[in-house]
This record gives sequence, structure tokens and C-alpha cells, in this order.
Amino acid sequence: MKLFSLSVLYKGDPKAVLLSAAYDVSSFSFFQRTSVQEFMTFTSQLIVERSAKGNRASVKEQEYLCHVYVRNDSLAGVVIADSEYPSRVAFTLLEKVLDDFSKQVDRIDWPVGSPATIHYTALDGYLSTYQNPREADPMSKVQAELDETKIILHNTMESLLERGEKIDDLVSKSEVLGIHSKAFYKTARKQNSCCAVM
Repeated sequence: MKLFSLSVLYKGDPKAVLLSAAYDVSSFSFFQRTSVQEFMTFTSQLIVERSAKGNRASVKEQEYLCHVYVRNDSLAGVVIADSEYPSRVAFTLLEKVLDDFSKQVDRIDWPVGSPATIHYTALDGYLSTYQNPREADPMSKVQAELDETKIILHNTMESLLERGEKIDDLVSKSEVLGIHSKAFYKTARKQNSCCAVM
């Protein structure tokens, strides 16, 4: 999972104007970096120009995904990432960046701004922080922990039943369970498949 570009643009009437951008082109050849960066800027402007105000979209190009969010006030953000990067995290990032940008940069500067005149330095920090979505996004971190717990639990159940014993056999052999508990288990097993261990 990798982020390559994070851009803030203004959706003007004929064209989109790049206000600020941050790039991570370290994975590309040194001689290709300038061309790749120019292509990302061009793609970001094109996607914003063709997106309606108030919309979010993801555009797939080969193994890359371009996530765009155009607010109703014409401020737009574009994230270019690989196809493995979670869309929800990309849109969360765009929302944070656009909110932060609109608080720090005066609205009257948006239509006439450029990276040379707009002094917004937070994009590089956001780009590096969100390279690992599990660390940057609390929901992704919780999901990763849940996935790990599920794997551990599954492995634990497998190791418990590894010796070829089935839970039905263990219930029937149990001395702790009373006759009524065993009957309840058997009835529940017949009525409901929730007691089955995979």
C-alpha cells in the first residue's frame, strides 16, 4: 500500500487550478520522477475538472487508483495511490486535508492561487503519516487487530481439536455436564447450526 500524490485544487469554471501538492516518487527511477510528477499533476487537474461539485469518486488507471473529492465550495482534493490502498482511508485523508486547508488559507486566494503563492506546508506531513493506513486511521488499526484476533482464535480452536476429537465426542464424554445440559446441547445442535465448529 502506497500513496504517491496528495493535491489540493480549486475547481474553476473552465479549468482546475493546482493550489498545493505533495509527492512521493521515491519508488520510481530517478530519471522518471519529474515526468511522473507532472503526469500526476495533469491527472489530478483532469479528474477535478470532470467531477461534479459535492462528489467523491475513485478512478482506476492500470494498478493505480485516483481518489477525488470536490466540495461544494469548489475546493478539491486528489489522492493517487496504488490499488491496494483502502478507499475509505483515502477519503478520510482528503476530508481532513481540505478542512485544514480551508482553515489556513483564505478563500479569496483559492481562484488565483498556485503552489508558488499558497503557503500550505502540511501536505508533506499528511502524505508521510498516511503511508501506513493502519497507523494513521483508527478504524483500520482496529480492523487489523480484529483480523489478528480472529486468526489466533481460529488457530486455537484448530489446535484444541487437532487430535481428531470432535466437540460432540467431548460433550458426550464430559463428566461435568449434566444430563439436561447434554440433552440441551444435542437439541440445540439439531435446531441451530451456530453450535457447529468449522
